[in-house]
Amino acid sequence: MRLSQLIGQRIKEAPRDAQTASHIFLIRGGYCRPVSAGIYSLLPLGKRLVAKVEGIIREEMNRIDGQEALMPVVLPAELWQESGRFETVGGELLRFKDRNGKDMLLAMTHEEAVVHLARTELNSYKQLPAMMYQIQTKYRDEARPRAGLIRVREFTMKDGYSFHATQECLEAYYERAHEAYERIFKRVGMADCISIESDPGMMGGKVSHEFMALAECGEDTIFVSPDGSSYKSNRECAVSNPAYVKDAPLEQEKVHTPDTKSIEDVAAFLSMEPSQAGKAVFYRDMDGNLVFVCIRGDIEVNEAKLRKIVQSAELIFASDAEIEAAGAVAGYASILGIDCDKVRVVVDRSFAESSNLVVGANEADYHVKNFNYERDIDEESRDKITVADIATVRDGDPCPRTGEPLRMLRGIEVGNIFQLGTKYTEAMHCTFLNSNGKAVPMIMGCYGIGVGRTVAAVLEQSHDDYGPIWPMSIAPYQVHICALNIKKGDVREVSEKLYAELIERGVEVLFDDRGEKAGFMFNDADLIGIPLRLIVSPKTLEEGKVEFKRRDSRDRELIDLSAAADLVVEQIAVELQRWQP
Repeated sequence: MRLSQLIGQRIKEAPRDAQTASHIFLIRGGYCRPVSAGIYSLLPLGKRLVAKVEGIIREEMNRIDGQEALMPVVLPAELWQESGRFETVGGELLRFKDRNGKDMLLAMTHEEAVVHLARTELNSYKQLPAMMYQIQTKYRDEARPRAGLIRVREFTMKDGYSFHATQECLEAYYERAHEAYERIFKRVGMADCISIESDPGMMGGKVSHEFMALAECGEDTIFVSPDGSSYKSNRECAVSNPAYVKDAPLEQEKVHTPDTKSIEDVAAFLSMEPSQAGKAVFYRDMDGNLVFVCIRGDIEVNEAKLRKIVQSAELIFASDAEIEAAGAVAGYASILGIDCDKVRVVVDRSFAESSNLVVGANEADYHVKNFNYERDIDEESRDKITVADIATVRDGDPCPRTGEPLRMLRGIEVGNIFQLGTKYTEAMHCTFLNSNGKAVPMIMGCYGIGVGRTVAAVLEQSHDDYGPIWPMSIAPYQVHICALNIKKGDVREVSEKLYAELIERGVEVLFDDRGEKAGFMFNDADLIGIPLRLIVSPKTLEEGKVEFKRRDSRDRELIDLSAAADLVVEQIAVELQRWQP
């Protein structure tokens, strides 16, 4: 491709709303353009990048016996009504009516659609296991799109779905899929990607893993053990192993604490640490029931853990009126005096196992000192209370496996895999005949990769101050020819011959034939980020040489013109091998 003909301009300044490297350089380099908030068009360079990533994904999915299919983006609501998700998924699912008044939706994921296929095409245990995957457009009505291709509303995703006769078969295939994902992220050039335990969330199922590209701009918080391998988990389901010191219980004391509704205010007023107080939080679940949570004052509630315990897809903070109706006083609420028959009470271990806490008195402007859970809550009430881990892990908390301080990292979720079980197949009556001739639900696995996110994550891990440094495996072109002073001497003729020879040898070449000044040309080359560069100029040709440069190095070397094509072909092979698993 000649740069003079390439559609997509380089932009000198970063977009005003761009804060991450991938957002800045994908726009500046001419890879994509915003159409609306969270909606982008890919320019030819971007399309070539994405095609490379998709090609690697296809190869690895085919390698684990996946069969590519294609399902609609627009789906009838009745499929999601069958699974129960049409009503339970929030505003991120875009619902609409067609011209006939029929309820429709734009798919953000395709579990229902693939089950609809499986229940017509798979009917015997002899056909299982089977796996279908697609690379398809999705739409999620994201409330806060950000960071370019990292958080968008319309996106391309590879989603795969496997069907099994037994749980053991699913688990074996799940391991194969996990290994395939590790190969994919290695092959696309992701320098630092880890697999972590995760919360299945709205997808359902019991076992799931997320693949996180480590990056400072990542939206996800990850906790890992100091050795980097003993324990890895995301914030939503991370656990730690703190030891709570039990002191001898002291006598309760009611104290006047005017205008101290927050933990910070109470701690300051009583000259103590937040860890010496008990925090009370009221939620309302999806069925309108109140959930009362008690946790130590210095620890935050992990709502993902809490949602799982109370079996509610969504939790919202209760209003002061709802709190008062439950017999508590907002700002001074306490487990003392709460009727556990009217309110679901969940207590974190930090609250139950700590001694002599300061808690609300359920009376305005008063707190109670020296609360002890075992002593001050009678056995009958404790039988109705759930004591569980609902704490948000913090940087430095002890690792549950090694006891060493956990490290907190940031990551971009680029892929996820789930053992879904029969969540969808039971709801949608997707059965097969087993060896005994009995109709039983298929057991499912689910495997997703965000293609655009993957591209952005690679860039986040591989760039400098001037632009992206693309790995050879997904670079839009493999070598960039820069012809300096193209009208002088033999520069054009030599450049054209070199361009033609490299193409003849199967090399993907971008040829800057525009005749721009050197500084302008090199700035554009850095913004595009192609791994290898050949610079042809009158000065070097006088010696029968051209300059060779790698994008990831500021160094240049003079090489014989006659050896240039051989060197490029050799370097491409070396670089491609570098990203093989």
